[in-house]
Amino acid sequence: MLQTIINAWKIADLRKKILFTAFIILVFRVGSAITIPFVDLAGANGIIGDTVNDSSFLAYLNMMSGEAFNYATILAMSITPYINSSIIMQLLAVAIPALERLQKEGEEGRKKIATITRYVTIGLALMQSLAYYFYLRNGGSDTTKSTFLLGDANGNPYTGIFAVLQAVVIISVLTAGAGLTMWLGERINVKGIGNGVSMLLFAGIVARIPLLMTQLYGPANGYIARGGAWVPLSLIAGVALLAMIAFIVWMDNAERRITVQYTKHVVGRKMYGGQSSHIPIKVNMSGVMPVIFASSILSLPPTVKLFIPDSKIAGTFWEKLLGNSQGTVSGLFSQSNPWYLLMYFVLIIGFAYFYSSIQYDPVEMSNNIRNNHGLIPGYRPGEPTANYIRRILNRITLLGALLLSVVALFPIAFSLISSAILGAVGYENASMSISMGGTSIIIMVGVALETVKQLESQMMLRHYKGFLD
Repeated sequence: MLQTIINAWKIADLRKKILFTAFIILVFRVGSAITIPFVDLAGANGIIGDTVNDSSFLAYLNMMSGEAFNYATILAMSITPYINSSIIMQLLAVAIPALERLQKEGEEGRKKIATITRYVTIGLALMQSLAYYFYLRNGGSDTTKSTFLLGDANGNPYTGIFAVLQAVVIISVLTAGAGLTMWLGERINVKGIGNGVSMLLFAGIVARIPLLMTQLYGPANGYIARGGAWVPLSLIAGVALLAMIAFIVWMDNAERRITVQYTKHVVGRKMYGGQSSHIPIKVNMSGVMPVIFASSILSLPPTVKLFIPDSKIAGTFWEKLLGNSQGTVSGLFSQSNPWYLLMYFVLIIGFAYFYSSIQYDPVEMSNNIRNNHGLIPGYRPGEPTANYIRRILNRITLLGALLLSVVALFPIAFSLISSAILGAVGYENASMSISMGGTSIIIMVGVALETVKQLESQMMLRHYKGFLD
C-alpha cells in the first residue's frame, strides 16, 4: 500500500490529485470543528454525553461524522444524508420501473439519477436538522441541562420570534453543511483521486482514533489508572484490533470465480470466441451495508428512549416497558444483553441475502452469458445455468454474512468478556471495548483498499504502451 502511494506521488498529475484530495479533507475537518450559532455546550461532554458508546442511533451518527455530531458543528449532519439518499435511490430503482430504465440509459440516465439523489439528500438533511434542533432545544439526554441553546437570563430556551430566528438559522446552517459535504465529496470524484464520499467518511472515522485510544489506554481510565488485569487485556485488545484488520483485508479480497467458456463464432470474415474466462463474485459482496442496516434497526428503540425523560415514566407501566433494566425493551436492545447479539446476527444474515438479491440476478447473468455465446462447463444455457448461479450465490452470501457477523459481533463480545474478567478481579462495572467497532473498521479497510486499487489502475493507465510506442 505504501509503495503504491509512493509510486503515485512520483507522477505529477496524480500528485496534484492526491494534494487536492488532502485539501478537501482538510476543509471537511475544519468545518467539523466550527460550532453552529446559538449553541452553548459549556459544562457538557457534547450533546449526547454518555450515549456516545451505547447502541443508540445517535452514537452511529456521531461515528459517521467524526465527533462533529456530538459537538454541534456546521458539518454535524456529515455525509449521512447523502449515503441514506443513495441507498434509498438504489432500493427504489428495484421497485420503480422508471428509475430502473434511467439506470440502463447509460451516462445520461446516471446523471439524472445523481440529480434526484442530490435533491433527496437536501430533503433528508432538512428533516435531520429539524430533529437535531429540537434535540438541542430540549437538552438532549443530559439531565443537568434544560437546553443546549442560548436562552434567557434564567437559562431557559427563547420563545416567540427569538426562538423562530434560532430555529431558522440552526436548521439552515446544518442543511447547508450537509450540502457542502456532498459537494466536497463530488469534488474529490471530479478533481481528486475518486471515491469522494467514502474518503470523507474515512476521514471522519480516522479523526476519532485519538479519542478512542485515549479512552482505552489513557491515564484517566486505562492501564495506568487500573493496573492489574488491565495491562494484559490492553495488549490483547491491541492484538485483536490488528487481527480484525488482517481478517477484513482477507475477506474483502476473497472471491469465487465461475468459469465461463466462450464458443467460437464467425461475424463477417472474423472468428471470435474460443477462450475461457470467469465471473468473479466477491465473498463479501454486500460490503458493510448489512451491518449498517442491522445496527440501524436495533438502535431505534434506544434512540426513542433518549427522547423520553425518566421522570415522565417513573412509577408507571411505561417504566416497566421502556426502563433501563434487563427485563425491559430498552434493556433487550442494550449491547450488554446476550439477546442483542443474537438479533444482530440474524439481521446481518437476513440483510446480506436481501442486498445480494438486489445486486445479482441469476436469470439476467445467465442471459448475458448466452447472448455473448458463452456457457458454464457442465450446464446447459438458460434455466440450468441460472439455477447453478443461484446456488453459488446463496452459498457465497451465507459464507460472507457469517464472516461479516464475526467482524461485527467480536468487539461487542470482547467487551462483555472483558467486563466479566475485570469484575472477577475486583473492577466492578468496568469493561474494555476494542476502540473501534466492526462497522468502523470495515469502512476504513474497505476505503483504503479501494483507494489503493484506484491509484494502481490510474498508474497502469499512464504507463500503458500503445501500438505507436
